[in-house]
This record gives sequence, structure tokens and C-alpha cells, in this order.
Amino acid sequence: MPFIIKSERLPDPADPAMAERNRERWLEDAAQWEDAALVAFARNLADDPARRRLLDAVFGNSPYLTQSLIREPDVLRRFLSDGPDPTFEAVLGTLTADNEGAEDTPAVMDRLRIAKRRAALIIGLADICELWPLEAITGALTRLADATLSHATRHLLGRAHGAGEIVLPHPDAPDRDCGLVILGMGKLGAGELNYSSDVDLIILYEEGKVAYQGRRTVQEFFVRLSRDLVRLMEELTGEGYVFRTDLRLRPDPGSTPLAISLEAAETYYEGFGQNWERAAMIKARPVAGDLEMGREFVKFLRPFIWRRHLDFAAIQDIHSIKRQINAHKGGGRIAVAGHNIKLGRGGIREIEFFAQTQQLIWGGRQSDLRTPKTTDALTALAAAGHVDPAAAGELIEAYGFLRRLEHRLQMIDDQQTQTLPEDREKLRALGVFLGFGGFEGFAEALTGTLRTVESHYAHLFEDAPPLSAEGNLVFTGGESDPETLKTITGLGFTQSEAICSVIRGWHHGRVRATRSTRAREMLTELTPALLAALARTADPDAAFHRFDGFLSRLPAGVPLFALFSANPSLLDLVAEIMGDAPRLAEWLSANTTLLDSVLTSGFFDAPPPRAILVEEASRVFDQSADYQEMLDVARRWVNEQKFRIGVQTLRNLLDPQQAGRHLSDLADAALATIQPRVEAEFALQYGRVPGRGMAIVAMGKMGSREMTATSDLDLILVYDMEDDLDQSDGVKQLTPSAYYARLTQRIINALTAKTGEGALYEVDMRLRPSGNAGPIATSLSAFAQYHANMAWTWEHLALTRARVITGNDSLRGAIEEVIRQTLESRRDPVKLLVDVADMRLRIAREHKADSPWEVKHLRGGLVDIEFIAQYLQLRWGADHPSLIRTNTDDVLAEALRLNLLPRDQGELLRDALRLWSAIQQVLRQSIEGRFDEEKAPGRLKEVLVRATGSTHFEGLRVLMDERARQVMGLYEQLIDTPVGALRTALGENADLKDKESS
Repeated sequence: MPFIIKSERLPDPADPAMAERNRERWLEDAAQWEDAALVAFARNLADDPARRRLLDAVFGNSPYLTQSLIREPDVLRRFLSDGPDPTFEAVLGTLTADNEGAEDTPAVMDRLRIAKRRAALIIGLADICELWPLEAITGALTRLADATLSHATRHLLGRAHGAGEIVLPHPDAPDRDCGLVILGMGKLGAGELNYSSDVDLIILYEEGKVAYQGRRTVQEFFVRLSRDLVRLMEELTGEGYVFRTDLRLRPDPGSTPLAISLEAAETYYEGFGQNWERAAMIKARPVAGDLEMGREFVKFLRPFIWRRHLDFAAIQDIHSIKRQINAHKGGGRIAVAGHNIKLGRGGIREIEFFAQTQQLIWGGRQSDLRTPKTTDALTALAAAGHVDPAAAGELIEAYGFLRRLEHRLQMIDDQQTQTLPEDREKLRALGVFLGFGGFEGFAEALTGTLRTVESHYAHLFEDAPPLSAEGNLVFTGGESDPETLKTITGLGFTQSEAICSVIRGWHHGRVRATRSTRAREMLTELTPALLAALARTADPDAAFHRFDGFLSRLPAGVPLFALFSANPSLLDLVAEIMGDAPRLAEWLSANTTLLDSVLTSGFFDAPPPRAILVEEASRVFDQSADYQEMLDVARRWVNEQKFRIGVQTLRNLLDPQQAGRHLSDLADAALATIQPRVEAEFALQYGRVPGRGMAIVAMGKMGSREMTATSDLDLILVYDMEDDLDQSDGVKQLTPSAYYARLTQRIINALTAKTGEGALYEVDMRLRPSGNAGPIATSLSAFAQYHANMAWTWEHLALTRARVITGNDSLRGAIEEVIRQTLESRRDPVKLLVDVADMRLRIAREHKADSPWEVKHLRGGLVDIEFIAQYLQLRWGADHPSLIRTNTDDVLAEALRLNLLPRDQGELLRDALRLWSAIQQVLRQSIEGRFDEEKAPGRLKEVLVRATGSTHFEGLRVLMDERARQVMGLYEQLIDTPVGALRTALGENADLKDKESS
């Protein structure tokens, strides 16, 4: 016995007397064998006390393995000589494709059953001897099922080909491109078969791939072939059976044939697939027939299984279908006798559903969670932060224990059962077979395991929303319930009758979201928590009506209601948005899937820097199937990031300056990721222009990294090419200027085009050389010449915010050098001062601020501060190059350091800049249109107070008036008063209505 079996790992015989009787039978049968060496092996094994422990472990515990061992002594001899792995591989080797078409069906049936018996014996021995871990046991059982199904399928196809019913494209390999595929489901698909498992199958065929020559239909042919396959696998003969089969996982099994066309299956899953089928399809795997066709079908199913948007309805839906799973937190009694270790409380199915429900929730966004194996799924979920690592570890340990118990239970008599015996003596025997000393130790280990599983599984369902409030909440009938009106009023609403009427309308299905029975049932559970959350906002009535508008735009309500039920904090956030941030409320109403992003880990962490955003955008965009899908993906991703920044600003997790930087970094990342993809798509038709390519220069708020939620993108596109080029090198050739003009338009379209996900950004190109009169894309040489010789002063003021954000390093450096030389050039200080004053006056006449909250154009507001900073840059840039910065606050800080501003003036400007930026950032995130102090939500006022560092709203208003007056006084001191003095000295008319820069 060269292969070492450690006897201490072997279980004791639960019935020593039965072991003795079976050993005697073994020796009696051996006496009849013709192989003398085999006879000697049998006697030596039975006579040696040390070696006999293996026989006793089988003979004293498992009648099924005893029968198999007596019938297959040579398998045991090879097992003990070579080990389980080569012995098992030799058995699988008998299921080759060499003679499937030639063998008659009875011979194939015998071959399959003998292979099954021998393989099952090897697997059972490897399990008992603890030579294989659980994964190897279930994997070997799965490989056996795969091999027998493939052998049977090839035989049936070859037989049909030989009879002239079909013409196979590869008769020597019948399953290759045959148009028939067998999908393994459940534990077969996952590679986790148990010892006496049946095999769950779905049989599909593609009519276009089958050359059918028979007299019936293709469907009738494959239905008959399916019946023959079932008979080959499960009919009981003198050699036993192979595997029991179950075809009930196919689409609508009560009304569909055993074999279904691929087209019909695709139509079903696209239009009618249920949540429980999504869970089942996690484990789907082609196991026999046309495997490539099967892989394509499984790939087709990915969008059905793995929905991008979180679908918490799946948890309750699957839970209700599998009603035998009784999730009960704590307490209760788990019996050992008669307990079903698969379907009972704390059983295998609870572990599987624990993993599958979390996979369905998160797998649409995280592909590394899409594993069919239960333990792998738990490990991946823990690694991703969706399951507590300790809980995952306990469930994996419990899964291993229960699966080993399941195998020992089944290999006693080869029964497809997971129900423990009622009889205490049989339970003791099972415990001994599993390696325990007796009943007590086994029962203690089992109940501990079941309670652990039950506790973790029940935790998934313990946070159900409340079903009642402090008082009535009844919305049936045609009139409002008086007690319900009192309850709503007591919560803090003033329009109780109107609110009650709206909710009754919801329950009557007057909006699409509540037209299904399931949605209305969920709404009943959700209403108390919803009203309580809305009541906590500053203006509950307004918040409720915004939520009604939000709900009215939903195509369906179940996913949202399930999301709220599973995540009460999300409901609080939505209520806060509805009550305090009308703009975010409108945005959320138009993009309801934004709620999914709130549930991702890190949503409330500080947004990542630009470099990480670029990496993330590239990874997300690369998942697109084509260019058009990329545009949609880009919009979804950017909207999620904007929403995240908006929520964090509302929650005061980001100060306004941080929000501006993050919004600008987001726009940078979007452009840096989209531009090369647009260029690649454009090159498919027009090729490339040799040279340094094209760069994007950000201007305005994007350039200064001060964007708000509503900022458009002020852009200039600059290109450079090799000299003496006439045209691009594509299939369709363009001159360089035409090439880059069209490419620029493509980039703008990629940003502004309205797809199903809306537009990405609005783009403003008016700051390019010559404005709207100039070419849409500018060559580097033209860009340099324009700013050296033709640009107006106001264009150089705008250029102070120019920031090159894309392009290769060489081109970026060249553009930055042009900008640097332009801004650091020495200027006529008198002309500069007059030009600045003229420009500011024109803007003031065009944009009158009618409210102190219009802080951009308010005199003493943002524009005045920006003009002061930009004036200082152009005035002193030649002497102080360090002053050339794009961010206004950075410019002011540097001006202070250089003593270009007195300390009190510089600090005043910076304080005012922070004040105006905070107000603008919050209002742009929160509301559409003008801010009305009288009608504004109270909590929005609180957000403004927090964001500006004020103590109360009245104090903020006083501070605003004071800062506007101070900044305006400083602007006049630095610019208007000196210009007035100049005009007086020159005798010029101070009215600049029609005056150009002098």
C-alpha cells in the first residue's frame, strides 16, 4: 500500500457488527475472483489490523460504498497503490469520444453507469480518508457529471447523424458547432455537486446552426433528444444509474418544451425573467454540447443577471419564493433529529442565499463578485467590504461542515436527502461516520453551526421599516380619515388634507410607480418612515410635494421602495434633498439611479484627486461596448460624481472652495478621458495628422478650478502639426485645418449632445482667438501670434485663468510657454488701467444684480475681486512671474506675499472671495433661479450659514452688505479712482458708453 492512509483520520465503524459481516462477505467474494493477485490483496487488507481500518470505516458505516467496494475491488487496489487523483482520471478517461457513434445505446448506458460507480467510490474513499478537501470532492463530482453528460450528448448526436436525421459539421467531434448546448445550473453549474445530487439542466438549441433532415420539426427533434438524454442519465439498470436530472429551471417550465430555442430563451429573459431566475443564473455554465454557443448565451445573460443599478427588491423577492427559509433572529429551537440541513433554519440554502442576495445587489457594479461558488462569493464580498470578514469566515466554516455532513449522510445509502434521521441511534451512527465520538458531540457541533448561520442570515432581514406611526395612517377609501389627518398634522405638516389626498392617489395607482400590487404593498410599509423623514426637514410640505414630483417621474416604484426599506438612512438623505436642495431634488428626479451611488463604499469620503479620477474614468469608460455606449457611460459617471459633490456640500462635508476644486478636477478627468476616445473614433474615418496633436485649454471657472454645479466649460482647442502637411492619412482625407475643426466639433458634440442620459456639459468657445469670428480650433502658431499682436486686453485678462488640461507633454509645454510669455509681457500701465475699467463697466451695464444674492455680478462681488486679481497679474507679471496663477485666491495670496497689496486689503479680498464663493457654490448646488429669502427652505439657510462660517442668517446678511461695500470701495481705490484722475488729467469725457480701449 505505497499510498499512505493515515488511520487516525478514518472514522470508526458506527456498527462494528455490520463491519464484521461485510468483511466476511468481502473475503467470501474474493475467493471467487480469478485474479490471484487481487485475491491476495483482498486477504492482506482484511487480515492486517492497521490496513483493516479503511475497510471497517466503509463496511461499518455505508452499505452503498460497501456494495461498490465489493463490486470494484480493483479500483480500491489502484486507489491504495497510486492515490485518488490518477485513479479518478483513469475512470474519466473511459468516457472518451472515440466510439460514441459506433456504440449502441445499451452499451453507452453501461459505460456511463460503471464510470459513475467507480468514480463515486473513489470520491467517497477520498472523502473518508480526508485526502481531498471539500472543494476537490465537489469538483470531482462536478467533473464526473460534466463528463457523463458530454459522453451521452455526443452519443445521441452521433446516433442522429448516423441515422440521417441531422448533418453534423464535424461528425468526428459531434458536439462541435452542433447547435445544441446543455447548461448546468445550481450546484452543477457552480462546480459544487453533492454526493447524491441530481443535476439541474437547461437544454437550448439554435435552429439556424442545425442541418435537420428529418420529417418532423427541429423542436420536436431536440425534445426527443432531451428525453433520450434524461433516460441515458437516470434510468435504473443492473449497473445502477448515472445522475438524476431536473429540467424545471428552464423558462416557464409548465408551458415550455424540454428543449427551448435560443431565440425563445433570450426573449424570455429579456422580457419576463424573474429575480429568482437572476439568482439561479449566477451559477449557469455550459457543460455539454456546443460549449462556445453556451458561453455566448451566458454572456448574453449578464445584463439580466448583473444589473448596474442596485436592486434590493431581489432580497425580499427571493426570500418570499423560498418560504421554507425561516429567518428568525435569535431564540427559537433548532432540532437535530429530522432537521433538513439544506432547507432548514441555519442550513446550506441560507448560506447560499446570503451570498447570492449580496451578489445580486453589488455584482452589477463590481465584476469581481460574479463568482458562482458560494465560498468564493463570500470571500469576495468580504474583501469588497459588503460582508463583515468575521461573518464571512464563520459562514464559510459552517458551509464546509454542513457540506461534509451532507456527503456522509448521502453516501450511507446513496440517497438524495438532506434530512437527518429522526432516530437517535441513526444520528449517533451518522455522527460517528463524520468523525465524532457519539451523539452529544455531533449534536453540539451541528446546533452551534446552524445557529451561527441562522443569526447571520436573519441579519439581512432584520431592518424592516416600521408599519405604524404615532396615530393612524390610513389611506384607503375616497375620503380622508380624520385620525390620519391628525397624525399628519402632528408630524409637522400644515397641508394634511392635500398630503392625504396625494398619498391616496399613490395607493390608487395614479402614478406609474405605484401601479403594481407589489409597489403598493411596499409603499404601505414605507409611508410612516417616509412621512417622518420629510417632517424632519425645514419645510415638510414643500419637501413632500417635491417627493411627489420625484415619484411621478419614476417608471416603477418597487426598486426605489426596496432601496429605502433596506437603507433607512438613504430615505433620510432623499428627504433632506427634497426639503433643502430644490436643484438637487430636480436633478435626482431626472436621474433616479443616482441613488445607487450613495450606497457605494466611500460615497461620503472626500472625492479623489484628478489623477485617480482619470484612472477611474478610464476603467469605467473602457467597459463600454462601443463609442455611443461610452457617451452614455460618461454621462452616468460624471452625474454620479457631481451628485456626490453636491450631497457632500449640502452636508457640509466639503467647504465651497473644495467643492469648486473637485468639480473642476471632475471636468478635467472627463475631458482627459473622452478626448482620446473621440480622436480614436474620428481616426477610423479620417486618420491622423502627424505632429503633436491637439490640446484642450480650460478657461474661466474651469481654468481657475472654481467651478460650480452649473458651470459650463470655457475651452480653447489648440493643435500643432508637422510642417508642409497637406492632408490627414485616413480613408477620407482632410486638410489639417479642416481636420482639427471637425475633430473639435466632435469633441464638443461628445460633451454637449443629449443622449438618453442627458448632456455632459455645456461648452463655451467664445474665448478662443477672435471669438466666434475665429476658427473653432487654433494652430499653435496662430495662437501665439494672436496673443502677441492682436488680442485685446480683456482677452489677456481671461488668459490669466488659462490652464492646459490635455495633450502630450511637449504640446502642453509649448502652449504654457505662449501663455507665460503673454502674461509676463510688460504693458503700458495707463492703457491697462483704462482697459480694465472700461471692461468692468460694460459688464456691470450688461449684468445688473437685482439681489444681494447674485454675488457674481453684485458690485463688490466676485467679478470685482476677479478683476482686481487679474489686473494685478497683468500689471506686475513682468516683474513678478510668480503672480501668474490661475486660481483667484492663489493670486491674492501671492500679491500679499509680494507686498503688491497692503495686508488689510489683501485679507479683505480673500475673505470676501471665500464668502461669495461659498454662497455661490451652495446656491448653484441647491436651487434653480434666484434665491428668495422669504421662500427659501429654512435648512438651506442653515447650510448657507454653516458654509460661510456665520452664526445665524441675519448675521450673514449683515456681513454680505459689509463685504460688498468694502470690496467696492477697494475696487474704486485701486481702479476707478486712478482712471478718473487720468481722464481728468487728459481732459477726456468720463462717459465710456461707446469708448473702446485707448
